[in-house]
Amino acid sequence: MGIVTYSMEITSAVAPLRMFKALFLESHDILPKIVPGGIKSIEFIEGDGGVGSIKKTHFGESSHIKYTKHKIEALDASSFYCKYTMIESDIKFDKIDFVTEEVKFIAAGSGCVCKMTSEFHVQEGCELKEEDIKKGKDRAMGLYKTVEEYLVANPDVCA
Repeated sequence: MGIVTYSMEITSAVAPLRMFKALFLESHDILPKIVPGGIKSIEFIEGDGGVGSIKKTHFGESSHIKYTKHKIEALDASSFYCKYTMIESDIKFDKIDFVTEEVKFIAAGSGCVCKMTSEFHVQEGCELKEEDIKKGKDRAMGLYKTVEEYLVANPDVCA
């Protein structure tokens, strides 16, 4: 098995605490409200949101995927850091065993920079193409920007 690593940075006009709350600490409440057609619900099937918890996300009818399960590996609200692993999905990956994501929000002026690193654990003998990774990252970027726009328009949310 090999590991393909992909990193990216996204800037935001929103403070790191608010982005972190919306995308991690309160995502089960916030995301289905912001993108109801994309995300139906998010529930904890193990734990209460801390390290070791498993979250199941149910996606909307128009999505190419029905659900994913993520295990929270590390969570530090004081430094706006989260590490989680996608451990299950309804889509059978033909090249990937699992994906681990690390996300850190760093203050930058009145906003923040989100640093994300993804590790794709690729099955032996398989090659993961850059275009396949880019599709997933484009979806993540779209969600991030949607959350940012919502928080800008609703300054009391996740304050």
